[in-house]
Amino acid sequence: MVRYKILMAVIDGAGDRPDPRVNNLTPLEAADTPNLDELAKRGDLGLLLPIDENIAPESDAAVFSLLGYNPLKHDLSRGVVEALGAGLEFRDGWLALRCNFATIEDRRVVDRRVGRSLASEEAKILAKTINREVKLEGADFVFRATVGHRAVLVIRDHAIGRLSADISNLDPAYRRLGKIAVAAAKESMVLEDVKPLSEAPEAARAAQLVNEFAWRTHEVLREHPVNRERELKGLLPANFILMRDAGDSLPKLVPFQEKYGLKGIMLADMPVELGIAKVLGLDVERYRPERTISSYMSRALGAAKNLELYDFVYVHLKGPDEPGHDGDFEGKVKEIENIDRWFFGRLLELIDLDRTAIVVTSDHATPWSVRRHTDDPVPLMIVAPPIKPRFLKGLSERHAKEGGLGLIRGYELMGMIIKLVEGGE
Repeated sequence: MVRYKILMAVIDGAGDRPDPRVNNLTPLEAADTPNLDELAKRGDLGLLLPIDENIAPESDAAVFSLLGYNPLKHDLSRGVVEALGAGLEFRDGWLALRCNFATIEDRRVVDRRVGRSLASEEAKILAKTINREVKLEGADFVFRATVGHRAVLVIRDHAIGRLSADISNLDPAYRRLGKIAVAAAKESMVLEDVKPLSEAPEAARAAQLVNEFAWRTHEVLREHPVNRERELKGLLPANFILMRDAGDSLPKLVPFQEKYGLKGIMLADMPVELGIAKVLGLDVERYRPERTISSYMSRALGAAKNLELYDFVYVHLKGPDEPGHDGDFEGKVKEIENIDRWFFGRLLELIDLDRTAIVVTSDHATPWSVRRHTDDPVPLMIVAPPIKPRFLKGLSERHAKEGGLGLIRGYELMGMIIKLVEGGE
């Protein structure tokens, strides 16, 4: 039986690199974070490889890893996970892909996210048109817009019956690495058609259908009234669908409670986290996808409330990742400060640290200087009564190197936490 409740707070993309343009500081070092600083004095720090060395992970694989499921050993397609999180039906042999509305000119990607200016309502109108007007030969599909530029696609084939996910991505920012996708070291802005990665006819058919969907959709989107109106306003048109992380089967994992003996809940807003919770059998408390003071405060209240009801509470805090992708140092610093003040500040007023183990880390680094996920290790902080405080000054990359937790892999983290809450060192 566990002796302490567990709160895992994952600050999306918070990890970074020092940069001479800002006095060799990272955003975590530059931010004013009195509440995280206070926690750091009470616990210990280390560095965490979200999955393993030389892997710049996407969030889905990293979160599975942090929850104790090694994505290098399991089939955990983001396409399938997001389809489940978006409430779509999926069966083995169908094909699911994570999608972005994007802007292209000919075959050159102008912006992978339509300048982050695509409203969810605009995306839903475009998706409705796609579902109505785009037809595939010998197959049908469901395309669903989720949040902003994000979307998901599920294809069901009638020609050969089963599709294979063994295909390349139609997104220059990510490449396939075995069972997972990782950030490309160098992005090529020129689109290449999807290719089968095996000789199986199911892979060839899947590649054919994805390419067919992409370019037929482009024809529908390029003159759509929503895009014409956007261009009149000086905004980028959402005229293409980038696709990646294909999956053809449901993940088969031991449920979280069965694996760890912990009743768990996830506080989240994005389809990928909602899908992970569904796959692992975690309960969900769903929030609006906002990065506001009130949203951080509501998550703090939700975390405190659920620590009374559950053994394990997972909170995903998206804030710093987007400014990291946008190359916005000041924006990333501000998001970290807001999370410190309005999430951690409120949380510490509501919970009993003598009864709680708090784990704070990031699912990956998103350095603002490179604008993408990298394979850098990220800071890890654990605060729990069994942890001997090292009185470090704060949560940062530099201080993490001075901590006693050392360097661990993400999928090892839950094992370390379980030993702590069961009363060991």
